[in-house]
Amino acid sequence: MGYLAGGLAAPTLNGREAFLLGRSRRISHSAYLLSQRIGVSSWSFHNYFRSTRDEDYRGPDETFALLDFPEMIADRYKIHHLEIVAPHFAATNLAYLDELRSKLLRAHSSLVDLPIDVKEMQTGGGLSDPDVSVRNAAVEAAMEWIDIAAHLRARSVRSDPGKMDPQNLAPTVDSYMRLVAYARRKGIRVIVENHGGVGSEHPENLIRVFKSVNNTYFGALPDFGNFPNARTRARGLELLFPYATVVCHAKGLKLNAQGSETDYNFPACIEIARQERFRGVYSVEFEGPGDPYSGVQDVINELLRYV
Repeated sequence: MGYLAGGLAAPTLNGREAFLLGRSRRISHSAYLLSQRIGVSSWSFHNYFRSTRDEDYRGPDETFALLDFPEMIADRYKIHHLEIVAPHFAATNLAYLDELRSKLLRAHSSLVDLPIDVKEMQTGGGLSDPDVSVRNAAVEAAMEWIDIAAHLRARSVRSDPGKMDPQNLAPTVDSYMRLVAYARRKGIRVIVENHGGVGSEHPENLIRVFKSVNNTYFGALPDFGNFPNARTRARGLELLFPYATVVCHAKGLKLNAQGSETDYNFPACIEIARQERFRGVYSVEFEGPGDPYSGVQDVINELLRYV
């Protein structure tokens, strides 16, 4: 017999009761993670969208419409936080956006992030180009997608800087100050992912930009997989997670037969996020070989194990 505060006796659980209580707690934690802390990116299925299909793709000639994405993810994975990348939109007119918003609501889902992967952001140096006209085109394109994100009631847009010059970050900072000011008025955060050449090899350069812009509506989207080696990954995640308030990428690259990531130390990334008190969404971004449906499930299972 145990004792509660105040000296009241607490009944001791027998073996089966303890087992059932532990099982109930595990189920409750998994349900919490699925409903609150785990999301799925449409990029996980990029080969099923013709606009982003790899040139060397040899898988099934399957496609699906973005309008079906919220329901499919909710039904198959019981997940309701989504990332939808810009190239997967079939249109951007008001009728289409209203229909997509209706589909999100019907699936009891929300858009946690909208990555702005459009040509203006990749022309020249994008937001970091020394030519102000090139930068202005990127900023204006990003603003249009911020409007779309606001219409869909998204939390953030991912807007990467293009080709930053570490010796002169002024063009990059200027672009982000304009973007963040615009996005903040609409309740949208602007976040930056560590991609190759942008924060992956030298994540400290992104930190310099965050500090220069100095706005709570501007921050990081840490991606577990986008680092050249384990040492840079650990250092980079420790630097980036303090600036991450919305979402990070739990990337699936090389999963073994048991569904565990083998390309990098997945549990170590989760531990860094925990130590840095990350409270946002772990968005699954599967980029491995094989069936993306099962690949996404494997990454979800890893998150359920370690978060």
